[in-house]
Formats: sequence, structure tokens, C-alpha cells
Amino acid sequence: MKFSELAKYLHKLEGTAGRNEMTVILAEMFALATPEEARLIAYMTQGKLGPAYKSPDFGIADKSMVKALGGEAKILFDKLGDLGLVIEQLKSIKVSKYKSIKVSEVYEKLWDIATISGTGSQDKKQQLIINLLSEVDPVSAKYIVKMILGKLRTGFSDMTILDSLSWMLSGSKKLKPQIEAMYNVRADLGQIAMQVKMDKGVKRELGPVIGTPILMAKCERAETTLDIWERLDKCAVEYKLDGLRIQAHISDKVTLFSRGLENVTSMYPDICEGLKKQINHNCIVEGEMIALDKNGRFLPFQETVQRKRKYDILEMLETVPLNIFLFDVLMLDGSNVMNEANETRRKLLESIVTPGDTVKLMIRNKIEQEKEIEEFFQQSLKAGTEGIIAKKLDGGYAAGARDFNWIKYKKSYQQSALSDTLDVVVMGYDEGQGKRSKFGIGDFLAGVYNPESDKYFTIAKVGTGLTDEEWQRMASNLKPQITMTKPSNFEVSSQMKCDHWVEPKIVVELLADEITKSPMHTSGYALRFPRLVSFREKKPTDATSMKELEKMVKLQKDRR
Repeated sequence: MKFSELAKYLHKLEGTAGRNEMTVILAEMFALATPEEARLIAYMTQGKLGPAYKSPDFGIADKSMVKALGGEAKILFDKLGDLGLVIEQLKSIKVSKYKSIKVSEVYEKLWDIATISGTGSQDKKQQLIINLLSEVDPVSAKYIVKMILGKLRTGFSDMTILDSLSWMLSGSKKLKPQIEAMYNVRADLGQIAMQVKMDKGVKRELGPVIGTPILMAKCERAETTLDIWERLDKCAVEYKLDGLRIQAHISDKVTLFSRGLENVTSMYPDICEGLKKQINHNCIVEGEMIALDKNGRFLPFQETVQRKRKYDILEMLETVPLNIFLFDVLMLDGSNVMNEANETRRKLLESIVTPGDTVKLMIRNKIEQEKEIEEFFQQSLKAGTEGIIAKKLDGGYAAGARDFNWIKYKKSYQQSALSDTLDVVVMGYDEGQGKRSKFGIGDFLAGVYNPESDKYFTIAKVGTGLTDEEWQRMASNLKPQITMTKPSNFEVSSQMKCDHWVEPKIVVELLADEITKSPMHTSGYALRFPRLVSFREKKPTDATSMKELEKMVKLQKDRR
């Protein structure tokens, strides 16, 4: 496929708001691609050169791009505010012949730009950008510039691409569940697109491989210990730690993935060293990283999260030492064990972890009667946890899914009518006034996700409950995500408009007194007295869903 053809499809997508229309356009595009082109296109349509956890950063800001494009670009940029439009207009003025360059060739050149490092790398990057742009037509140049700057706003998520692969094969979304099951085990859209194209259908189940993260299993909620007992009967219960969930891939090296599929290996050298020392197997294991005090008591999340940083890593390693408490094994010495019973997987996990200072097994009891659940719950609270997770003894590992194989039961939050917090996606924010003017943010708009429509629906505008430090962090996180227009998959009423819209990338945990009906919020509900609990290590599509929200409303009514 020629890159100019891909650019035409990107242009179509840019002017399309509906998910179904996007699905059809993407399906048509993938149908024209070879398996290898489908792999590259899956990345490039989202402005990346690989899955998010291993896509190199181009390291090019607007200022550097303006310098590469020349003097006229600065004048046009001040006028248009979009460097993609700038290069398109500059190239449209000059009548030139352009090469018929392939998608794979552009990808290789973009990879070269992204991976150049060392002395003089910025000058070299700028020269390679100039060379590449000189070869392509105006529309292609526009999207190449947007990719390099990280500003390719296509308005769809991974799920829309999975929809489109089903549509390509069947003319409908009926194959989406099977394709999504492949993706849940191997979270690499490019690999999935290539596999579907190679097989000309969905003809195999994929097993886990070291180096490609598995989407993490999720818990359902319980209101009482009786709910757990009636649902699971005899089961296992484990501490629910308020730390950082980690999936560790162990072979000749250790790779750590966060819940949001971020490669965080470099941030935790002590955990990597401990895993390598205490586990002598090629495997994929899952656990919770958390800080402990000198008496071995679990510390609050705010203490643990201090370790998540790119700089001063060794200094913080001494200040906030971490342990990882493992609770599952998903692949062991080349064998997929995800479908084995939870009890079996636990025994396998126990057999591969040797005693040591860093790696521990999650505290766990086997329950024979209901009262033991409450006893274990009280024990866990005394240890400083936020509750327990009950697990079905014969349940498999449900990658990327939320089911009743795992049920969480948490302590009530203050005097809240809610039994749990909500993980919400930040959709936009307003400029600060008064004291908050120095932060550049006064409140933020939060929403929940509907996977059926791939859209975000508002539930709260949060203007209180944050410290000065949290407001500063929120502002610094949001500014790079600002978009010129409201993303097409945001459903927002006129009363909830914001000064700035942002890409749906930041997830925060909110506590509220209750959920009330609301005509102003597009979810149909609002949070009463919402306040920030923490910044979450989650993909936006793993935030609280509309279905979960409705369950929480029902639980709230039952509590009354």
C-alpha cells in the first residue's frame, strides 16, 4: 500500500465522528493491506510506531518542527496553530512531482527519526524530516508531521480497530469477541491485525508470550461477605493491597508492565533484581508492589507511588524500598496456565518463588465457611490493606475481563453511601481563578466509559478535594494532552463545556458521598461531593464503565 492511500484514509477518519462509520473506513483500509502493512498501519493510525509500551518517542517539539520546515512555517503556524496544516499548505503552493512511497518505507524513515540519539541528534532528526517530507504529497506530509509531533487525533480507540478487523472479515462486528480475546492475551494491535490478515480469519487461540503484556483481569464488587459466600461458596481470600499492580515477564531479563500497559522496568531496579534472584524460571507472574514501614505494615498508596519516577530512581530506592506480593502465574516455562484452576496456579506460583527479601507471596487463606471471610477481612484491615479479594478456586484467569471469578470487598469510605470508589477519565478542565490561577487549572471534567459505543460520558466536575501539589500535578499531566477541539467520542452537555479539552489518557480515582441522578451529565448521574483519592495506573478504557456505574447505583440503593 502506498502511504498516500493511507493518508487519504486518515483524512476520511479525521472528518468522521461516528464509531460505525470509522469502523467501515478502517475495515476498507485493512482489506487493502498485506499482513505486514496491517501491522504497521495499526500502529501508525494511532500516531505510534509500535504498541504504547514499546513505541519510541520522536523527541520533536513544535519549535524543532518549525525550524525544520523553514522561515515561512513560523508565520503560517502563528496563523493556523497546526503544523500539519502548515506543511500541507506550504507543499500545496509548490508544484512538484512526488515519489510513490510505500507505507513500509515511511515507517522505516519514521523509525530512524525516532531512534537517532547522541550529540547533534536534533539536527539529524530535522534533516531526516526535511528529506522525508520532500518525497511525499501535501496530504501525506500533513499526517507525517502530526505523527511525529504526537498530534494525530483520529478519535478512535483500540476497540474500534478490533471492530474494523471483524468488519473486514464478515461485514459485521460478530467476530469482535474472538478477536478481542486474542488481543486480551497479546496486547499488541499490530500483531493481532497481522495475524488476522495472515489467517484470513480468526482461526486460532493465542497464548501468552514473554514481552507482550496480557490485559489484567478485573474484579466484580461485593456489598457484604454473604454476597461472596453465596456467589463462590468455598473459595480463597487474599489481601487487597493499595499499591501498584505489576505484571512481570521473566526470562534472561525482567520486564515490568503496569496496569495501563506501560513498560516501567527502568523505574524499579530493586524489584527486577529480586524477581531475577528469587524466580529461576521463564514465566509471567502478577502481583502488587507496595511500600512497607519498618514494622512490616503496609503503607498508604501515596507512599508507594513516590517510586514511580523517571529520575532520582536510586535515591528513592533507598528512601522508599518496595516489596512485590505475587498472587498469580499466567505462563510458566513456555506453557500457558491461564486456563488452569486458580488453586492450581497458586500451587505453581508457590513452587517457583524461593524465599527472599523482595518477592513475597500474597497473604491468602482458604475459606470453608462464611464467617471466615469476615474474620480474614478484619485481619486484612488491621494489616493496613484496603480490603480483600475472594477468588473462585476452580476459576481461570479472565484476561481483560471483569467476572465473578474474582470479587473484591473493601472497607466503606468515610460516611459514604457508596461501597467503592470510581475510576474516571479526565475529559477537560477550566482555567484557574484566584489562588488557582498560578496552577492554570480550577476544576476538571470527569467521565465514565461505555465500551459498547466507545464513548465517554460525563459524571462530575471536580473543583475541590485536591491539595496544591495535586492541582499542580494534574495541570502538568493535562497540558500535553490538550486538543484543539472536543474529541469525537466525548458526550458532553452544553452546561459542562470546558476551557480546554484533553485526550482521554488520564485516569483518577474519585470518592464521593453518593451517586445522584443528573440531567446535566450525559451519564445520567452525578457524584455528590467528589474528591480525589489517587492518580490511577490504568488505561482509560479500563476506567469505571457505564454498566459498573449502574451496578454501583443499585448497590447504593440496597445499602439504604
